[in-house]
Amino acid sequence: MNDEEIVELYLARNESAIKHSQEKFGKRIINISKSITGSDLTAEEVENDTYLKAWENIPPTEPRTYLFAFLARIARNLSISICRERSSLKRRAVLVELSDEMEECIPSSLSVEAEAEGNMLMELINDFLFSKDEEKRNIFMRRYWYLDSIKEVAKQFGITESNAKTTLFRLREELREFLEARGINI
Repeated sequence: MNDEEIVELYLARNESAIKHSQEKFGKRIINISKSITGSDLTAEEVENDTYLKAWENIPPTEPRTYLFAFLARIARNLSISICRERSSLKRRAVLVELSDEMEECIPSSLSVEAEAEGNMLMELINDFLFSKDEEKRNIFMRRYWYLDSIKEVAKQFGITESNAKTTLFRLREELREFLEARGINI
């Protein structure tokens, strides 16, 4: 069943939408959550909560062509919230490490003005990523969206950990330059 058909089931309030979502995306949703929380049990809870949130948000949202991205974002946000709530020091350390890496190329959003410019920044980052070849874009996304470790990124793309680190460093530098060229001061 394709994404559009599953979304139609959600819109029709047909509970089989959840079953089809789980069949098609369940393992990937669990992997996203597990990479953030470090727990199989929590990842399963997040998967279930993801489908509940999707049920609550479809409609008004109709993610016909991006259902996985829609579900992945929900799962990611739920997982991060759980880490914050549980004060899981190990996972918080990973999130801090990732934040420190990205801090080099993305400005802080401590002010109201910066918060209002968040959508513009998101569009610029998307433009930057779409200017890169698919492998580099995917390496960046696996590290900074799915929160995969350097080791996991390297394994997934069949490269050395050193190569993964170098690629990510260069992408961060290029992103910083890209944003600065468009008036975003770091």
